[in-house]
Amino acid sequence: MITPVSLGTWPTPLEPAPRLAARLGLAELWFKRDDLNGLGGGGNKIRKLEYTCAQAIAAGATTVITSGAPQSNHARLTAAAAARLGLACVLVLAGPPVAKRRGNLLLDGLAGAEVVWGGDGPLAEVMAAEAERRSAWVIPFGGTSPASVQGYVNGGRELRAQVPDVDGTDVVVALGSGGTMAGLVRELGAARVIGVDVGALPDPRTTVAGLLDGEVEPDTLRIDGSQVGTGYRTLTDGARTALETTAREEGIFLDPTYTGRAMAGLLAGSFPHGDKVVFLHTGGLPGLFGHPDL
Repeated sequence: MITPVSLGTWPTPLEPAPRLAARLGLAELWFKRDDLNGLGGGGNKIRKLEYTCAQAIAAGATTVITSGAPQSNHARLTAAAAARLGLACVLVLAGPPVAKRRGNLLLDGLAGAEVVWGGDGPLAEVMAAEAERRSAWVIPFGGTSPASVQGYVNGGRELRAQVPDVDGTDVVVALGSGGTMAGLVRELGAARVIGVDVGALPDPRTTVAGLLDGEVEPDTLRIDGSQVGTGYRTLTDGARTALETTAREEGIFLDPTYTGRAMAGLLAGSFPHGDKVVFLHTGGLPGLFGHPDL
């Protein structure tokens, strides 16, 4: 059993959203504010990094390396976690170098991370070569690994303490690399968790089930694929509407890739749910300021 390092502020708040609930015809809608968990601008990756960074330190690593898109929230929070822990950080990001660093890229630099641009080739190959050259500890895409799933088992336990009838409440979460949904399913059960696919994985159902090591059958997972649109990096019409609606009804800002798509699915009624819903806010606000379509 891995002993996690301390990176976040727990528990995160659970806030009612009555105006948005009324618009959706829900008896109750709550926001679980994992965007307000302290480190580096906040976000769901912090719960995972408490475990992946603990592994790096236990192995004696002095450098961590990870990969992602140019506006990766995971990359930004890995840079912040490394700074907090006194580790060097290398980020292998997709595509060619960007002339102006905005949003998450700006924060990556402020935290002292070194950025290596991966071009159009497979990022995994570039990261493997860089990791070997630097003897760096590899943190996988999205921070998701069997060990890091425990971070959202902990998040599910927080919800049990905060929501009186959590077993009768649906929990909606953006499904990116799969670890957040997997941890919630392990703690709350597959029937309670709805993952809205953002298009980051070719087969999210198999990935989430694999992270749970046979505990659930892939077909029992509740995954909504209606919000992928034309790709992971694009801003869908549904996400734009979700960003505007949530900000104007509740004063809560979402991000264009993850929470925007998850809320778009809820607003569109694209998956069945009960009349009590918890929406997991996984963070990502800095991505608003670096998205090319906003």
